[in-house]
Amino acid sequence: MKSPTLDPVERRLSQAHTIGDLRTIARRRTPRAVFDYTDGAAEQETSLRRAYQSFSKVEFHPNVLRDVSAVDTSRNMLGSRRALPFAFAPTGFTRMMQHEGERAVARVAERSGIPFGLSTMGTTSIEDVASAAPNARKWFQLYVWKDRAAGKELVRRAQDSGYEALVLTVDTPVAGARMRDVRNGLSIPPSLTLRTILDGATHPAWWFNLLTTEPLQFASLSSWEGTVADLINKMFDPTVTVEDLEWLRGLWKGPLIVKGIQNAADARMVVDHGADAVILSNHGGRQLDRAPTMLELLPSVLDRVGDDAEVYLDTGILSGADIVAALARGARGCLVGRAFLYGLMAGGERGVQRTVEILGSEITRTLQLLGVTAVDDLTEEHATLRQ
Repeated sequence: MKSPTLDPVERRLSQAHTIGDLRTIARRRTPRAVFDYTDGAAEQETSLRRAYQSFSKVEFHPNVLRDVSAVDTSRNMLGSRRALPFAFAPTGFTRMMQHEGERAVARVAERSGIPFGLSTMGTTSIEDVASAAPNARKWFQLYVWKDRAAGKELVRRAQDSGYEALVLTVDTPVAGARMRDVRNGLSIPPSLTLRTILDGATHPAWWFNLLTTEPLQFASLSSWEGTVADLINKMFDPTVTVEDLEWLRGLWKGPLIVKGIQNAADARMVVDHGADAVILSNHGGRQLDRAPTMLELLPSVLDRVGDDAEVYLDTGILSGADIVAALARGARGCLVGRAFLYGLMAGGERGVQRTVEILGSEITRTLQLLGVTAVDDLTEEHATLRQ
């Protein structure tokens, strides 16, 4: 008989066996507006539902009588080997979800041997993340601002701080209509209204941490008080074209990734103009509703791009089996966002570590049940989509 666990975080996380379990814990521990910001998507949330449904349509085709006592989950990503075939996607306002924020996520990435993406809209600075996880593979995600000089300075700081890759996100010319945020009246930072005060009564630990730790603000902006949509529409440049990609290619000396590709022609275009990798992404369903489903889009992009660039995908990934399916269908790797944010909300840094443990064990088990001993041995014959 196990002795009772006195540590409340350990006790909570011991009940988390799937990413869905972490989501349930996160929902209990986080104010509704903050949880909904992570959990929700744009308009009717059709893009997000379809992404989940696409992974549910995967049919695996296992081989039997194979020795799967040892499994290699590592993968080459941007030219070097990583312990697991996924990265932590860049997410904005991360310290709003839980006060440990980007530093905690970066430290887990460092320990786990996976890349970590820091968002332009992050709540920890480029330099502080680099200091917190000096040996992590760090990617800096950039939105092109109307103020080009400010963007150029961010690129310089990321280069000087040793970030491996630059990730240009191209699916946000204007803000998507995220209706949960509108209905919840979410502002950054969260304001004290009658609704938030009442919510605070049921989430005192979250509010205590918000009010007693360093101020919640954008690390790349001097200050902001208002909605996410207002910020995007004020700061982001809707006139961005392929010429801006060429401008960044001239500034950045390392790998350049373009995130937010949603058709094969655009994938080919950005590769022809200097991208080393593309991320098939509809922004987690948070921008254009009824956007393409990345798992279904993947084959046409691979056909168009060939070996000229690495192809990654995100949106809708909530298990290690989802990652195995994407790799079998040809993706170089995947990015996860909501999954680690649920872990962060559930238990801070230890919750993010639990996310990696869950995904890693699911990847290993799925490979073993498929009769495959290495991620690199997956082929399209191992995973098809049921019609």
